Amino acid sequence: MIPNLQPLQKIQNKILDWENAQKSCRFWKDLGEEIVFTNGCFDLVHYGHIHYLCRAASLGQRLIIGMNSTTSVSELKGEHRPIKDELSRVYTMASLEFVDLIVIFNQDTPKKLIEYLRPDVLVKGGDWAIKDIVGADFVQATGGKVFSLDYLEGYSTTSLEQKIIQANTK
Repeated sequence: MIPNLQPLQKIQNKILDWENAQKSCRFWKDLGEEIVFTNGCFDLVHYGHIHYLCRAASLGQRLIIGMNSTTSVSELKGEHRPIKDELSRVYTMASLEFVDLIVIFNQDTPKKLIEYLRPDVLVKGGDWAIKDIVGADFVQATGGKVFSLDYLEGYSTTSLEQKIIQANTK
């Protein structure tokens, strides 16, 4: 019996390079759909991520995630991160039904990617003030909206990492 690879293909189809992501955005915009963009490392996915992403997805018709490359994560968070490899992180996020597209970026910030894709809505977690959200000025200048969604206390990759470290030192 040949396995049904259709679910895996659906996941793979959500992982695009910059050029094809831009084409998808243009197509969706031509249909009148609002595009929501958020970004992150999404290293150890937890309830806080899911809660946040569901709320972000509700702000438009299409949710795009800009995901930090492995190099970008290491530069931002130290050589001990990411914990999971890039392939695992991107496939995990692309497997979420409410995520429409994933684009990996190598830069320290998603500024160039935001300007390239031109989303209608930019979203970050509540630990970010709107004035500090990278790309907020661009999105607002092009008529878009920017949101800082409430942070869900007690759920973070850093706290999970600390639990792992504490468990390994016992």
